[in-house]
Amino acid sequence: MSPFRTKKNRSLPVKVVTFDSELEFNLGHRQTGQELFDLVCRTIGLRESWYFGLQYVDARGRVTWLKMDKKVKDQRIQVQANGFYVFNFYAKYFPENVSEELIQEITQHLFFLQVKQSILSMDIYCRPEASVLLASYAVHVQYGPYDYETYKDGMLASADLLPKKVTDQYQMTPEMWEERIKTWYMDHEPMTRDEVEMEYLKIAQDLDMYGVNYFPITNKNKTKLWLGVTAIGLNIYEENNKLSPRTTFQWNEIRHVSFDDKKFTIRLVDTKVSNFIFYSQDLHINKMILDLCKGNHDLYMRRRKPDTMEIQQMKAQAKEEKQRRQQERAKFLREKKLREKAERDRYDLQKRYEHLQDEMRIANDALRRSEETKELYFEKSRVNEEQMQLTECKAHHFKTEIDRLRERQMKIEHEKMDLEKKIRDADFYVHQLTLEKDKREAEAEKLKKELQCAQLAEREATARLLNFINHGRKTSTDSLVAVSGNTLVVSATNTAISTPSLTTSNSTIDIETAGGVELTTSNHDLAADTNDSSSDVIDDFETKEFILTDAEMEQITNSRMEYLKKSKQMENQLQTLRSQIELLKIEENQCNLDILSDALLKAGETKYSTLKKLKSGSTKARVAFFEEL
Repeated sequence: MSPFRTKKNRSLPVKVVTFDSELEFNLGHRQTGQELFDLVCRTIGLRESWYFGLQYVDARGRVTWLKMDKKVKDQRIQVQANGFYVFNFYAKYFPENVSEELIQEITQHLFFLQVKQSILSMDIYCRPEASVLLASYAVHVQYGPYDYETYKDGMLASADLLPKKVTDQYQMTPEMWEERIKTWYMDHEPMTRDEVEMEYLKIAQDLDMYGVNYFPITNKNKTKLWLGVTAIGLNIYEENNKLSPRTTFQWNEIRHVSFDDKKFTIRLVDTKVSNFIFYSQDLHINKMILDLCKGNHDLYMRRRKPDTMEIQQMKAQAKEEKQRRQQERAKFLREKKLREKAERDRYDLQKRYEHLQDEMRIANDALRRSEETKELYFEKSRVNEEQMQLTECKAHHFKTEIDRLRERQMKIEHEKMDLEKKIRDADFYVHQLTLEKDKREAEAEKLKKELQCAQLAEREATARLLNFINHGRKTSTDSLVAVSGNTLVVSATNTAISTPSLTTSNSTIDIETAGGVELTTSNHDLAADTNDSSSDVIDDFETKEFILTDAEMEQITNSRMEYLKKSKQMENQLQTLRSQIELLKIEENQCNLDILSDALLKAGETKYSTLKKLKSGSTKARVAFFEEL
């Protein structure tokens, strides 16, 4: 028996799952889907409820949107094992421009979570380089602005930031992916969470599969196609290409939408054009298509009307809140600058303190060395005093000996005269010997110096002769060297050294040393041959610093130009990242969407250029083109 018919269970246990929370309610058995939806919106504080809906799995296992006008218990909801009726709170409709239409911060956050999950699960295809960029914004949302003090290497490697198909395409480790995400993360300006989420959504809305609900259909030729229901109209895709539509119809071109069993009929505003007809697999898909078409068409027309009082009030409140956050952010930035200045001052003081400590350590080392030098000099002074005392002892001993000799001399008075004569003779003789000795020592010293000079000159002359002989042998291997009787003479007072001189056909060297050295050469300068001078030339490379002019540095005040400039810079960065990881790509791991995306990129096609090109033709031509697919 159904639980709705029991009298005991007057309430339905309901669990509503969002991307960041789970809500549980006890719902009355007579309450409608709209009452449950309003209860959820009030609980989470959501006012822009027209974008969202409650999704569930019915008794047949099909994903279905909760109907607002029917009772919850009458919608054949699959009951979980724990008795709960589980609903997922998802965005059902997407805005055309997130920056202009999303007002509340909670709305932006819910869209951010859903789009992020869709990209990670590859429900929305995203190129690898764009995935890295979006991952850096997701990190910014989770951890706030980059802070080198709190950031630790490896904290992103285990996080779920990139689609698995993206990481499988490249031979890159988690650390390599983290390094590239970190590079983008560091470049982001300090922003609040809602600003970062908005930047994320701005990039995500340019993806080809963003905001598109795909349904399998066929045309009258039974060609398998995809119908894409979007915020601006209906797109028709080929079976193997969900990125680039073949034709499109905007909501302002569509007058009426209806279906009969599996046949779906779309009447266009231009009455001269035949109806746009396609076929789906079953009735359930047609109901979902009709529901999404109705909701997207209503929002499309609503955007092109003046805002209601509720919307104006919400925008005013959002504007005030934004101004308040901007003021808080400006205050935060001022405080941050003051903190950074204080940190820089502290860093400078720390450096100065360390410098003074180094100087103090150097001074202490110098003082210690001075103390050691002082002790060394004191030790030397002590040794000198000991030597002086020893000298005084010797002098005293000599004096004592002289006195003893004098006493003995007095005792032998009778020999005094003879001894005095002998002493005088001995003194004279000693004086003569001393003079002779000094003279001989001077002469010996002079001879020694002359001998040293002669030996030095002999070695130099021998070296030069050997160099000359080697030079002569190199220039003329067949010439003969005749040794003549010339003599190398080293003359001193009592010493003479002679060596035969060498004569060649080209030069003669005579070396004669007598207290000096004389070197004579002809035709060749041996010194120039043996001592070649060389100089090293150092090229100074001049480093030029390119400085932008004031006109180039002037800030662009126009917001559109700033956006285009930022987009161009981001495009260049994406191109750089794409070229960096291209070499690590594994071609066999690429899927069909990767190949199609590469082809669109090479052709220079984007989501908006493709739609613009498709809308250029007439409605009649587009209907005919669809029928011929």
